[in-house]
Amino acid sequence: MPQLRIALAQVNATVGDLDGNSALVVEWTRKAAEAGAHLVVFPEMVLTSYPVEDLAIRTSFARASRAALEDLAVALDEAGLGSVAAFVGFLDHDSAGPRNAASVLHGGRVVATQYKHHLPNYGVFDERRYFKPGDELDVVRINGVEVGMVICEDLWQDGGPISALGAAGVDVVVSPNASPYERKKDDVRLPLVARRAAEAGAPLAYCNLIGGQDELVFDGDSLVVGRDGVLLARAPQFVEHLMVMDLSVPGGSYESGAFGDFTVERITISEAGPAYEPLPAPRIFEPLSDEAEVWYALVTGLRDYVHKNGFRSVVFGLSGGIDSAVVAALAVDALGPDAVHAVSLPSSYSSEHSKSDAFEMAQRTGIHYSVEPIADMVSAFVSQLSLTGLAEENIQARCRGMALMALSNQHGHLVLATGNKSELSVGYSTIYGDAVGGFAPIKDVFKTLVWDLARWRNDEAFKRGETPPIPENSITKPPSAELRPGQVDTDSLPDYALLDDLLDDYVEGDRGYDDLIAAGFAPELVDRVLRMVDKAEYKRRQYPPGTKISNKAFGRDRRLPITNAWREG
Repeated sequence: MPQLRIALAQVNATVGDLDGNSALVVEWTRKAAEAGAHLVVFPEMVLTSYPVEDLAIRTSFARASRAALEDLAVALDEAGLGSVAAFVGFLDHDSAGPRNAASVLHGGRVVATQYKHHLPNYGVFDERRYFKPGDELDVVRINGVEVGMVICEDLWQDGGPISALGAAGVDVVVSPNASPYERKKDDVRLPLVARRAAEAGAPLAYCNLIGGQDELVFDGDSLVVGRDGVLLARAPQFVEHLMVMDLSVPGGSYESGAFGDFTVERITISEAGPAYEPLPAPRIFEPLSDEAEVWYALVTGLRDYVHKNGFRSVVFGLSGGIDSAVVAALAVDALGPDAVHAVSLPSSYSSEHSKSDAFEMAQRTGIHYSVEPIADMVSAFVSQLSLTGLAEENIQARCRGMALMALSNQHGHLVLATGNKSELSVGYSTIYGDAVGGFAPIKDVFKTLVWDLARWRNDEAFKRGETPPIPENSITKPPSAELRPGQVDTDSLPDYALLDDLLDDYVEGDRGYDDLIAAGFAPELVDRVLRMVDKAEYKRRQYPPGTKISNKAFGRDRRLPITNAWREG
């Protein structure tokens, strides 16, 4: 029975870094070779990373990508790795236009190239804007095993390349992916891979990207599933990892030809070699809990945004409240305490507990901490411009934002905005005030989930015998912007548990007014909240990017016009 030792290289690539990504492929191919692998599969478009957005239509970048691929084939061979078949995704360009492509590199050459067929055009994806589809499939014979390939969405859509490869009788299917993370995605991913393996009648190896790219984060969670749908191996989430395993297949049923809309051709790299001592069964890593999954997604998104954009440190306002406390804990986990600079910016309305809770947070985590009172700055604006009411309240937030941006300019820190999705939904933020910054780590996290994450992170610290990072008072006290005496959030907003329940239906679920009333929400509550959400679109457009964890994040997923006279109800 033919045997194949396959490696899945779950790696963190950087968009546009052709040299760095090439070096990454060489490094992980070397690890695969040391493990005795016949082939190594890298994620979708690993050479350019993903998504490249409008770089795809820049012909100079496409040419550089193709040249980097050919250079990579030579570099692998010169490094003594040419005997390992490396499946490498990249951006190609031919007479039809840009292509989302993957090639097989072996013996110093590009021996096969295949183009993605199904081009997703929903949610965060705009691939029909960028790429032309392919309809030719290359089956590569490696160690006597017929290996077919489908690229990301070709696996997620019914029919197409999977059906053609199954009809051709391939022995194994590999699938390079760049599938962005969202909550509970593994509940969908594993059953899908199992169905596609059964459809192809062959084991299916799914290799996914990890790391952050602007708002997107990729969780890895690479899988190998048998033709019977049984999970054979799973990689951990949010870390680089090489998963190596042996597959034994029946073999002997493959045929080239036309199958539906696809032409399937074989390219032989090597016939079956001598038998070898099989590896132990690989580990099946358990998926993370919901809170852990979200936490590591946020940590990964923040870390990569900071590092990949050349920053060494971050700064933000530490108010003593739950949002800035969670952002501080995320920043420490992502970057280490020495790269984290927190600033207390008290006004004349700031409570003593806010100041003491902020100080305690800094003490617990070891971050840099300073106090910069804003009362004199506020007084200058208020007196010169004769500000009262809401204008006076908001100038406090704007003085804080101006102070943070000044510190950023002076010291080179990246400013973090600390607002959550609930506030952003209803416009409960001050534009050019607490909304300033270069990145917003909890932008896609509802307030109730912020509390859940804080409790989870403290519990994890307690289990490890560490000091919980977030002061208990920051978790339990009523949230407040403290822009006027005695202010609390519920002066302006419904209770967050009720608000988030409604926002989940309206923002995430796109449910209309009648559906919301039918779901049991009071008409006056629906009227009030929907008005706030609809009026705040201009603020959301000007908010910094932040890590996407939901299926309907602001910016990439939920795109509504600012000028919009339509109202529900």
